[in-house]
Amino acid sequence: MHLVRCGSGDPILFIHGMPTSSHLWSQIIALLCVHFDCFAIDLPGMGDTPQIAYDADFLRKIAEEIDQIRLASGIEKWHVVGHDAGSVVAVHYAKYFPQHVARMALLAPALFPELRPFYLLEILRKPVVGEVLAPFVRFAFWKIAMRRAIARLDRNAQTIGNFYKPFAGLMGPWRFMKLLRWGDPALVLGEVPRFLPTLPMQTLVFHGRDDAAIPEEFASRAARLLPNASMVTVDAGHFIPLDQPESVAARLSDFFTAYARDYLSATSLASV
Repeated sequence: MHLVRCGSGDPILFIHGMPTSSHLWSQIIALLCVHFDCFAIDLPGMGDTPQIAYDADFLRKIAEEIDQIRLASGIEKWHVVGHDAGSVVAVHYAKYFPQHVARMALLAPALFPELRPFYLLEILRKPVVGEVLAPFVRFAFWKIAMRRAIARLDRNAQTIGNFYKPFAGLMGPWRFMKLLRWGDPALVLGEVPRFLPTLPMQTLVFHGRDDAAIPEEFASRAARLLPNASMVTVDAGHFIPLDQPESVAARLSDFFTAYARDYLSATSLASV
């Protein structure tokens, strides 16, 4: 996986959703890397990471790849942050490697089997129809839907270009189509509601008040199922890290700094 890293201090892993890239976090990382060691990955088929085939064990494989980054970086525990489908990767990593997750934050979590893909993207998931309409859907999604979804376009135009890069060129529409044929949400996400209550780490769940992609019920349900979770609602659309980078960075900084403070306090008490 392509990796962006900067800063020093307690480590944080940032996982983007679909179809974005590590660039989603660039504004937040710029604010946090003064006090934290920030890692941001590009998931397969997005950003600068090559596409791989999906299979029934895909999420476990991604979790194992992420843990190889942790091992290579000499990290015992890190905080994990996910947005959209990146939240799915985050909770699966926490499921397979809970001993290495300090705290977790989930933004616009697309976690549940009732998830319904955006109607334009659903077209690409249909055999034959998707192949034929891929160029038209790519144009409509990136030139119209994405530009409307990211309201502060003047600030985020470069970000949209970065997200779009893997799907540019003559074969880009079909690379986009293959990325979106990742499986039926009812099957891929079917186990998530059952294992969320087993994840012990403190978690902060973010919901954008104007999010048209992920319903508020997904965020509140995640906060209810995770045993040590709380939820915050922010004045943002679906792309919370782009709409409210300063606010999100401040909340994450406070949340993760509190872990370090609590850990030091517990260590001090244990040594008495």
